[in-house]
Amino acid sequence: MQILGLSECADTLVGDEMRRGISGGQKKRATIGEMLVGLARCFFMDDISTGLDSSTTYEIVKFLQQMAHLMDLTVVISLLQPPPETLELFDDIILLCEGQIVYHGPRENATGFFEIMGFKCPSRKNVADFLQEVTSKMDQKQYWIGDENKYQYRSIEKFAESFRSSYLPRPAKDDLCRTNNTGKREEILTSATRRISRWNIFKACFSREVLLLKRNSPLHIFKTVQITVMALVISTVFLRTNMNHKTVLDANKYMGSLFMAVVIVNFNGMTEIGMTIKRLPTFYKQRELLALPGWALLSSVFLISLPMSLLETGLWTSLTYYVIGYAPSFLRFIQQFLVLFAMHQMSMGLYRFLAAIGRTQVMANMLGTAALIAIYIFGGFVISKG
Repeated sequence: MQILGLSECADTLVGDEMRRGISGGQKKRATIGEMLVGLARCFFMDDISTGLDSSTTYEIVKFLQQMAHLMDLTVVISLLQPPPETLELFDDIILLCEGQIVYHGPRENATGFFEIMGFKCPSRKNVADFLQEVTSKMDQKQYWIGDENKYQYRSIEKFAESFRSSYLPRPAKDDLCRTNNTGKREEILTSATRRISRWNIFKACFSREVLLLKRNSPLHIFKTVQITVMALVISTVFLRTNMNHKTVLDANKYMGSLFMAVVIVNFNGMTEIGMTIKRLPTFYKQRELLALPGWALLSSVFLISLPMSLLETGLWTSLTYYVIGYAPSFLRFIQQFLVLFAMHQMSMGLYRFLAAIGRTQVMANMLGTAALIAIYIFGGFVISKG
């Protein structure tokens, strides 16, 4: 993060359409950092210097150069008017113009190729600017080193043809031929001692979930207040002083209170839809980059949800059980608490599953509503008693 210049915004949210976050240049650098920590062997970066100053661009490109040399990576970068010190960090240069490769080879041989064609880069001229202007019809003449009367515009096709027939080395083609001739590939050296252990992967995912829990604390506080208010309302509706237990019709009132408990506990888990959908893009991106397995995220989400589930179902059971007038045995109280706790965990897992299937807020809400209606219908309470 220090190399990418993100230390000052390390604790700032990236932001989205509804929330202001870091700047555009910082978002670009955060994306670069996210890609670099993966297991990709090739990086294709387009115009990464936009919004960055020259010193930051130099540090980023220097870091990429070191990674390419030490880890045997392939990095292809397109830059807009790079400064001379940044251009010197590149091993090879690919000069494209109107869809054709005008030059591809070592950086130090680029100006020599155009000198053969009759165009020389001035001593105080930026090489990057020279390479961009030498193929331009407007600026080409100023670099001509021959007789001005003999100057003729060299088209891009002529440059490309001269490059194809040039004696300059083309490493990509040579390496390809050498690989095909040998027929052998070197095995990638791995070290079991330096491999990330499953425990460390789990700790990283769990710490991220703890951070998300802190950031989403207003939502969890609202859920706790909501289920507390609903418990107080239901306990007054089914107050034990008005609850008889002599006939079958009286038993239906207790069934009604139990049904409301199941419905409200299930409804309380619907907030998992929105939170899961926000996680999905990051999860799929990191999974494709082999950054983390699915079990690490699933287990950390499950463990972090246990305390909240215990708190919410504990509040509901404590505020309703004895006020409504269920069996006074403490064992029955624990049994109802465990049943509601299991129902709450089931609903949270169900809505996470539906969010993963729907992938969008609209589709996931539709599936969640359908699941809630199915619970209403097949809960047993609405069945005719005739």
